[in-house]
Amino acid sequence: MATARGVPALSLPKSWSRRVRSAVLHAISLARFAVTHGRAHAAGSRKARFRQQAGIDRLRQEVAHLIKELRIKDARMARIPAPRRPHDPPVDRLPILELRAARGWTASTTARRLFLTPATITSWMQRLDEEGPGALVQTREPVNKFPDFFAYIVRRLRVLCPSMGK
Repeated sequence: MATARGVPALSLPKSWSRRVRSAVLHAISLARFAVTHGRAHAAGSRKARFRQQAGIDRLRQEVAHLIKELRIKDARMARIPAPRRPHDPPVDRLPILELRAARGWTASTTARRLFLTPATITSWMQRLDEEGPGALVQTREPVNKFPDFFAYIVRRLRVLCPSMGK
């Protein structure tokens, strides 16, 4: 029998204890400990190549964990019908539009990736210039002066485009 991804499904033998799930979690925790210990040894090495490789391995593992976390969250959100999903507060809408601009996504791509509707994204884009406490899209802190605007842009670019430099 195969799963949707084409990977064969594993059926546990009937003689296995009901504590198999617990054993799986313990094995994963033990493997994490072993990897962390090995990585710490490499990070403390005198050779720069070992230290760099340990950092690269750690970052690759972090990316893999974040991808898995996003898959879980996306699957949970996909089970909620669109009208019943939580509405984003005004200060959370601008980071969504910033991510859209940084990634070069279309309204439909943004909507699909973030579980919104294209009409919602279009509406937010059309109402960007609204001001005041009733504005549909707002910044977290008010940006009233010209230097504040530049400081805000620099902070956001550091988050959205970290490879651009300092």
